[in-house]
Amino acid sequence: MNLVSRTVLAAVAAGSFALTSLSVKAQDIVDTAVSAGMFNTLVAAVQAAGLVDTLKGDGPFTVFAPTDQAFAALPEGTVENLLKPENREQLVAVLTYHVVPGKIMSSDIAGVTTEVESVQGSKLSVDATAGVKVDNASVISADIEADNGVIHVIDAVVLPK
Repeated sequence: MNLVSRTVLAAVAAGSFALTSLSVKAQDIVDTAVSAGMFNTLVAAVQAAGLVDTLKGDGPFTVFAPTDQAFAALPEGTVENLLKPENREQLVAVLTYHVVPGKIMSSDIAGVTTEVESVQGSKLSVDATAGVKVDNASVISADIEADNGVIHVIDAVVLPK
């Protein structure tokens, strides 16, 4: 292989590496939820509520994210009713009740019982003395980091009091 061929080959290899590096980017909370594949209902609700830009914002946020199964366990018609445009305010309240300002990792609350204020304004009860419970929901997967916060997967939809 002559010098010109090696130079061209090296330039192509370096260019490919540079393009690969550019496409690797940390994901925000919304993109992380979409990629997980088990939050389709949550993502649709966030879109319907107009909260996508907020959850793609700087944060940091802690999101207690109900799975699709958690939404399916709600009484029949609940999700469809919440997604109606005339119920947007109620939907926003339910969704923002699942979000806490700041980044709370499981190690930050291990072994304690506390209350944390949600973005909605009401307090969530957190019991991390035997596993982690948030109101009546159990955390089934914790500490899924995003570039603007963290997601904790919960097995039920929690509702503001």
